[in-house]
Amino acid sequence: MGQPSDPSHDHHVQVVRTAPAARDRARATAGPRAFRLGIGGPVGSGKTALVAALCRVLAGELTIAVVTNDIYTTEDADFLRDAGVLEPHRIVAVETGCCPHTAVRDDITANLDAVERLEAQLSPLDLVLVESGGDKVPRKGGPGVRASDLLVVNKTDLAPLVGADLAVMARDASRVRRGAPVLFTSLRQGTGVAAIAAWVGGRRGAWAGTRG
Repeated sequence: MGQPSDPSHDHHVQVVRTAPAARDRARATAGPRAFRLGIGGPVGSGKTALVAALCRVLAGELTIAVVTNDIYTTEDADFLRDAGVLEPHRIVAVETGCCPHTAVRDDITANLDAVERLEAQLSPLDLVLVESGGDKVPRKGGPGVRASDLLVVNKTDLAPLVGADLAVMARDASRVRRGAPVLFTSLRQGTGVAAIAAWVGGRRGAWAGTRG
């Protein structure tokens, strides 16, 4: 069986998920629909850093907007605006008032409203990134880890410092996800950003192709 993943590095894992068709709500008054990508993960996993990195890499070729989720603050949105990754009006914050997971799992209305407002105001948009919460270690097999379109294991540069075994994490992720893609990154060092951006571009291209 081998050793299980070490719970001490729970905070490294992020999930990236495209919007399920059942939640794809279109309104006659809205502009053309953008490709929507959700980014989830525990506190400290690097979600905001990933959003910033994707904006920097893709903004030259795609028109992007961002929705962030926080309980009572707009801190993540403020960080992205201050970092200058997009024009400030392209970044909006949703204050969930409770665990951000509920805004992507239980009642997604606030996020959908924010996305659709951006699509109506800034049309045409190519990509909307929604930053929220998610699951933890691969071996626990939560819905985000299990069913996300892409699993990102970030902060690989810290693995030796916390005793994390990346080979074990890769094995566990492959088992739980049954071959679905997993990328190991260190956003602080810039490692893996190009691969994630290429994956996003490929998924968006495939999605656009199905829309005629």
